[in-house]
Amino acid sequence: MATAPKEAANTIGLEEICTERQESPKEQKTFTVEEAVETIGFGRFHIALFLIMGSTGVAEAMEIMLIAVVSPLIRCEWHLQDWQVALVTTMVFFGYMIFSIVLGLLADRYGRWKILLLSFLWGAYFSLLTSFSPSYIWFVFLRAMVGGGVSGHAQGLIIKTEFLPTKYRGYMLPLSQVFWLAGSLLIIGLASVVNPTIGWRWLIRIASIPGIILILVFKFIPESARYNVSTGNNAAALATLRRIAKMNRAAMPEGVLREPANERRGRFKDLMHPKYLRTTLQIWIIWLGIAFAYYGVILASAELLERDLVCGSPAAAGEEAGDDSEESRSPCHCRLFSPSAYQTMIISTVGEIALNPLNILGINFLGRRLSLCITMASTALFFLLLNICISSAGMTGFLFMLRALVSANFNTIYIYTAEVYPTTMRALGMGTSGSLCRIGAMVAPFISQVLMSASFTGALCLFASVCVVCAISAFTLPIETKGRALQVCM
Repeated sequence: MATAPKEAANTIGLEEICTERQESPKEQKTFTVEEAVETIGFGRFHIALFLIMGSTGVAEAMEIMLIAVVSPLIRCEWHLQDWQVALVTTMVFFGYMIFSIVLGLLADRYGRWKILLLSFLWGAYFSLLTSFSPSYIWFVFLRAMVGGGVSGHAQGLIIKTEFLPTKYRGYMLPLSQVFWLAGSLLIIGLASVVNPTIGWRWLIRIASIPGIILILVFKFIPESARYNVSTGNNAAALATLRRIAKMNRAAMPEGVLREPANERRGRFKDLMHPKYLRTTLQIWIIWLGIAFAYYGVILASAELLERDLVCGSPAAAGEEAGDDSEESRSPCHCRLFSPSAYQTMIISTVGEIALNPLNILGINFLGRRLSLCITMASTALFFLLLNICISSAGMTGFLFMLRALVSANFNTIYIYTAEVYPTTMRALGMGTSGSLCRIGAMVAPFISQVLMSASFTGALCLFASVCVVCAISAFTLPIETKGRALQVCM
């Protein structure tokens, strides 16, 4: 077995060395999966891939956003206090955190496609069970199980990343946000109709339908060719590449597919390798902070609308005056969303795609690091602007911009994380990052739904401070992945 150096990893001189690459006969042409993907180019297969794998975002958004629109109802049905409502969201992300690491390890060992299918089956099953919850405790437990299933949806992004040519990743992956937006708008729209009529249990059952439909169409998407070659299954990888070339009506590269098998797959200690240690730690900080800000915005929006805490509103004035009415002291102190509240939620949610064109330009021209730094700093600014005494319309505008910015942050860090790690540890890198970010998501409910009631300014300043730390971490990341080929091994 000879040792052959791989191409330079990036502009700062990081090199990827594959020590197990076999020498091919001098008279025989060879090609790698990376070269095949670039030669075949973008075509009909990638459009189908984008639509099917992107639709996983619809199912994920509906399951995650579900808690925000059912919180007022379960608060009243089970007479919950603020911390109990916050605990529901926290447990969803606790399930996500635990299973994200496990499924990331399994995906690097047994394949992305299998884990994606398993996660959808798991999520749909426990989501349906949630609708029959007889008590608050059962509801919390079953939603935690749903969170565990949703954690595997990240494999859809990895599959897309590993099939896309380099120059298209910075454009197509941010467009996947359209599917998350569609899922968010769909669950809010359904909630406005279903909650007041047949109740939140039917809303959960209806929200499970997109995930069940997706299970039926996964068979049209093959296992990642990059994963197959990393396990030594070159025949399967070659068959997949030929299928893609046929669908795209493109030619395959000349020669024989030749790439080394790598037995070092999905090992946690590889993330701590000196080559990736600093990158890994900073990525974890950024993921945690982005999730903290993202779900903080979503839950704070719901809390503002539920309690009508807009500056100058009667509810806000009552709280400032120390309203000690029987209603305010009741554990069932809730106000169901009005039609105007659902309208405000829809408007702010649409903000998630408002900056997509600018986000795509920033990612592709400024690079991943600088683009993320700018959007994180802007997120901090708009959190602070929420302290300004403004009208309901002004509050809606600020929430709109915050949703746009936090969405852009997620777009960029998803792309960066999928690009910076080699195939042998990409799913694990995404899994551990996704798991760490759920710590931020677990803390966010207690800031948005508990601390915000005690100190509105304190909660917003905390969100802004975390965003500033993330902006600094993004700017100082050691590797820029713009225009960089996906690495196969360490």
